[in-house]
Amino acid sequence: MSISAAQVKELRERTGAGMMECKKALVEADGDVELALENLRKSGAAKAAKKAGRIAAEGVVSVSAGEGAVAIAEVNSETDFVGKDENFLKFAGAITETVLAAKPANLEGLAEAPYAGGSASVEASRLELVQKVGENIAVRRFDCIVPAEGNALSVYQHGSRIGVVVELAGGDDELGRDVAMHIAAANPSSISEADLDPALVAKEREIQIAQAEGSGKPREIVEKMVDGRLKKFLAEITLVGQPFVKDPDQTVGALLQGKNACVVRFVRYEVGEGIEKQEDNFADEVAAQAAAAKSGN
Repeated sequence: MSISAAQVKELRERTGAGMMECKKALVEADGDVELALENLRKSGAAKAAKKAGRIAAEGVVSVSAGEGAVAIAEVNSETDFVGKDENFLKFAGAITETVLAAKPANLEGLAEAPYAGGSASVEASRLELVQKVGENIAVRRFDCIVPAEGNALSVYQHGSRIGVVVELAGGDDELGRDVAMHIAAANPSSISEADLDPALVAKEREIQIAQAEGSGKPREIVEKMVDGRLKKFLAEITLVGQPFVKDPDQTVGALLQGKNACVVRFVRYEVGEGIEKQEDNFADEVAAQAAAAKSGN
């Protein structure tokens, strides 16, 4: 049957697939655009499965505020180029809106939840986006922060790659934003020493003891050296011990105390942290492509 240019154009706009792929799908569906769309999405799912093993370490941190809650999520792409794509950014924003609406317990629950602004699931929408942009897209993690009664939430985003949500008891909006900005910049491991893994502190003490004993100083001097170094280490990695970025002469702990406030919890996401990126060798890639082309002749 004859397939019109308008049909091909409509299918391209709705799927992002290539012109020839859209025309082929329409021919196979006897001109039924909805059936062609369904078939393309099915084939997109197959393509997405092939892309699923590819490392996605770029992307954005999306933050959305709702009624008494804030959602934050890291959504990844393979390249920074796609990470700035309008369709990708729209998807990332919809993820946090979905988290606010559905409050899923985990990533599996999020994948099955109705996609914000649409009738399909988050997973179906993700697969459709993978087909459209040609890269692996992944929702790596998310959190929905609901403050205790009387507490307030503050948000700070540094560009699109770092997002922070802080739950504050006491203080005001300005203090909350300042603390969130500090966390974005200084990346503390915890609020205070009490929140740290005791094994981490014990390991650091072991390291400092080993280093100090190599100095040949008396035991009592070694112990003082270790205590001093450990105190410095803990100050560097805990929020209340760090010098406040806007006023390094005082610690964040002193700032909070002066405002009769305390940080109950915080969530800090940074795009790609902890993901080992694959380093491609361009020369090897060209050689591999040449070899593949030669073997195909």
